[in-house]
Amino acid sequence: MNKLSLMGLFGLVIRRDLMLAMRRRADVLTTLIFFVIVVSLFPLAVGSEMDMLRKMAPGVVWVAALLASMLSLGRMFSADYLDGTLEQMLLVPQSLSILVLGKIAAHWMLSGLPLVLVAPVLGLQFDMSGQALLILVLSLLLGTPVLSMIGAFGAALTLGLRGGGVLVSLLVLPLCIPVLIFGTGAVIAVTSGVSPASNLSLLGAFLLMSLLFAPWVSAQALRISME
Repeated sequence: MNKLSLMGLFGLVIRRDLMLAMRRRADVLTTLIFFVIVVSLFPLAVGSEMDMLRKMAPGVVWVAALLASMLSLGRMFSADYLDGTLEQMLLVPQSLSILVLGKIAAHWMLSGLPLVLVAPVLGLQFDMSGQALLILVLSLLLGTPVLSMIGAFGAALTLGLRGGGVLVSLLVLPLCIPVLIFGTGAVIAVTSGVSPASNLSLLGAFLLMSLLFAPWVSAQALRISME
């Protein structure tokens, strides 16, 4: 199977998942609405003290993004599992890792990318500077795909189990803590007058490692869950 056919398969999986998601728009909007509500409630609850809002903004946005991404993890493979598509995916001669990577990419486009686009608008509620907003968006661009790839492993491993949603959270949340720390650290560094390069570099390293290992690990977890 040549490179072009693998890329074609990758794009086909993404298009299919995006088309199916458009039929369930309420599920897609749930993640975005949850993110907006959680971030917007903090300024109302804490008050209008701008110094406090600026200090807590990176943590609030990143924690909300992490929790919002958890909402849609259970749907990453469940529909394919219920209608038998997943069994067919396991039988095709092409690499299962490519299929899984396509599903991860579609999941990020539906749940992670909207959060990245909305984050600057929500950041204005916390009186964040332009530079801080830029680093916030950049950190989310690097970090949210990692959340989707880590989540794919948890979703694959708990596929078909009763109470799988709770198990996914227990498995995934500890693994996402480094992403949360360095994502918030990059924005805090800017507000403190320090270069965020080290935090962003570590997020980039996490992204590259996830791209290399997460699809293969998730594919093996799917095989185990389907046995």
